[in-house]
Amino acid sequence: MTGMRTVLRALATAAAALLVATAVSPAPAQARPEPKAPEGFVALRSVDPTIIQEMRYTTAHTFLGERVDGYLQPVCILTRPAARALHLAQKRLLRQGYSLKVYDCYRPQRAVDHFVRWAKDLDDQAMKGEFYPLVDKSRLFDDGYIAEKSGHSRGSTVDLTLVRLPALPTRPYRPGEPLAPCFAPKGERFPDNSVDMGTGYDCFDTLSHTDDPRIRGAQRANRQFLKRTLTDVGFVNLPEEWWHFTHKPELFPDTYFDFPVDRRSVAGH
Repeated sequence: MTGMRTVLRALATAAAALLVATAVSPAPAQARPEPKAPEGFVALRSVDPTIIQEMRYTTAHTFLGERVDGYLQPVCILTRPAARALHLAQKRLLRQGYSLKVYDCYRPQRAVDHFVRWAKDLDDQAMKGEFYPLVDKSRLFDDGYIAEKSGHSRGSTVDLTLVRLPALPTRPYRPGEPLAPCFAPKGERFPDNSVDMGTGYDCFDTLSHTDDPRIRGAQRANRQFLKRTLTDVGFVNLPEEWWHFTHKPELFPDTYFDFPVDRRSVAGH
C-alpha cells in the first residue's frame, strides 16, 4: 500500500507540473491577416478583359532575377478611375489594330523595399547584362532608377506598351539563359510581342527617356503614339521611362499601400 501511495503522489505531482507549464506557455502565434485594398481599387480584368497582361514581377525575368516580394498572382490592380481610363484607350486602339499590354500596375510597398535591398547589394549583378549594362549599380539611387517610394504604390500608375494585333505569344524567360542588352536591336534582345519602342521594359539607360533624340523612325513614332493615346484619357508620362504613366488626378495622392498583388485583395470590388 505504501508503494501505491508513492506512485499516486508522483502522478499527482507530474499532473500539477503539467498544468503549470500549460498555463505559462505562450499561445501559438497566429498568422497576421494580409491587408485588403480599399474600395477604390479594382482588378483591371474586371473593367477591360481585352487588355493583355504580362505581369513581369511575378516572374524571374526582372532586373532582380527573381519574383518580387508581394506579387502573389499575375493580376493587374489599379484604382477604378485609372482602370476606366485604360478601357477608353483600349477601345480606341482596338479599332486601329492594337492592344495595350501592361507589365506592372499597383505595386506594394514591400516590393519597393525588395528593390531597395537588391540595389544595396552591390555583389548581386546577375541581370546586369540585360537591364543595366552601362550603369554602375552603385549609381542606381543617385541616377533615379531606384527609390524608397514609388508612385505605383498609390495605385494610379501603370507600366505598359503596345501590341500589334493579332498578338503573338511571348516565350517564357528561362533563368540562366544568355542575356542581351535591353537597348539592343529588337531582334537581338529578349523577345517581346510588343511593337518596337527602342528598348525593352525596365531598361536602366537614358535611351529609355521618352523623347531621347537618338530614338528615331518607327521606334519614336511608336512611343509618341502610346503617349498621345494615354494623354488623351488623362495619363501623364514620366519623361525618363517611355512605359510609365500616371492617371491624374490620383485617387490616393498621398497614400502608399502595402496589400499584396492578389485577387483576394480586391475580391468583391
